[in-house]
Amino acid sequence: MSSTDDSLMARLPSNLVSVFTQALKSYQISNATFRVLCSLTYSSLSSTPAEAPALHPPQTPPKSLLILDSSFNPPTLAHQRMVLSALSEHGQPSNDSTYKSRVLLLLAINNADKAPKPAAFPQRLAMMYIFAQDVLRSTATETSQNNKCDGVDIAVTTEPYFHAKANAIAASDFYHGRESNATEQIFLTGFDTLIRIFNPKYYPNGSMAKSLDPFFAHAKLRVTMRTDAEWGDAAAQRAYVQELRAGGLERVGGRTEWAERIEMVEGGKDGEEVVSSTKVREAVLRRDWEALGRLVSEDIARWIREEGLYAEGGV
Repeated sequence: MSSTDDSLMARLPSNLVSVFTQALKSYQISNATFRVLCSLTYSSLSSTPAEAPALHPPQTPPKSLLILDSSFNPPTLAHQRMVLSALSEHGQPSNDSTYKSRVLLLLAINNADKAPKPAAFPQRLAMMYIFAQDVLRSTATETSQNNKCDGVDIAVTTEPYFHAKANAIAASDFYHGRESNATEQIFLTGFDTLIRIFNPKYYPNGSMAKSLDPFFAHAKLRVTMRTDAEWGDAAAQRAYVQELRAGGLERVGGRTEWAERIEMVEGGKDGEEVVSSTKVREAVLRRDWEALGRLVSEDIARWIREEGLYAEGGV
């Protein structure tokens, strides 16, 4: 990245991409299915960054773990709204000032549907780091004890499916292993992901119930509606969930009660510009920097431009 960009570089560890490249190599030879690579906290925003990202495990299992599982190719303002909305709802109940949620940004490096392009995984992890800073700055208050977020963790997994990811996270020593059963995992997803979760093709030999029973025992889905031509309007998406409750899950090999673990939340309003990673990559190809600024944060946009990401085809 250019040395002229002092404001962003001053907040980042040096050689961030190289650090994540080495961290990925170490992870890949470990045969682990999940690993937290680094953590950010409010204190890290005001301190001089270390030479390498650090780990800050929670002192006790978090009450809620808000999990944004995405390709982060790149992280967008829509992703940021999903996290901030979830923190607003689940971060700190009004009657419990000690309750804190933790955010987990999870990158699957063996994705069930997407090849690792056009941005390489270390670059995505670097953008996740910047995204984590954006989230913390957006939720920081003048008195740290009122902050709703205990920290933001950046992690990778080789598990391609939600239920396997949830199991790997719950078993992680980082989140206190068996003690973490007290933690409710809240996966932040889009409506398109909800459709995939209940697609029987991902559960061979009718194994949906066997796979998802443990998942819904300690996890829930917070689904942001995505209103566009492909998925319909908000009413159509709510109708889909109602159909799941009315027997649709049983017909595909699931259980009706799972639908009670699905929380539907509003996304963009009708008529608003749709924000997606694909649109970001298309804007960069067109060199439409004004459009880019409407789709990602200022620091993510700066990183994309300085690193020359998405400047060639393969959106």
